[in-house]
Amino acid sequence: MDASGSKWGKVDRDLPVTGTMFIGEHRHSIDEKGRLQVPVKWRPKLAAGAVITKGFDGSLKFYPISAWQEIAEKLAKLPQSQPESRAYVRQTLAGAVDIELDKLGRVVVPGYLREYAHLSRQVILAGLFDHMEVWDEASWEKYQANIDQNTQEFTEVLKEIGI
Repeated sequence: MDASGSKWGKVDRDLPVTGTMFIGEHRHSIDEKGRLQVPVKWRPKLAAGAVITKGFDGSLKFYPISAWQEIAEKLAKLPQSQPESRAYVRQTLAGAVDIELDKLGRVVVPGYLREYAHLSRQVILAGLFDHMEVWDEASWEKYQANIDQNTQEFTEVLKEIGI
């Protein structure tokens, strides 16, 4: 019991259930100007700004500015004496661009990033907890098919890390 005699204490009703969590898969299109509509439920998480950069497996990574700040600080601390660290930092930081949502909830994906990820008109926004990935729809489907074919391998790896 708390000081008021209440069994449960105070509940903070201002905290959103999902916090800054991005989950789910959303299909959208990119228009001829490179504008991509962000799902309505994710827009508040990007209101303070965001960063898009080169990702893995042919995707782009799309971070809210708060999550990006943490990533960038960690990257800046990587040892510059190691070629792999330098290469990853260069790809990630040099490939990054600050973006803001327009009043319609769209962001402009720069041409060099659209080219890097081979984005066509149809794309997938995949929520990955603290950020999202942007995939060309065909690349995403191919990637998902590969995962489905290798379920047993993934299961073994997950078991090893306790999931």
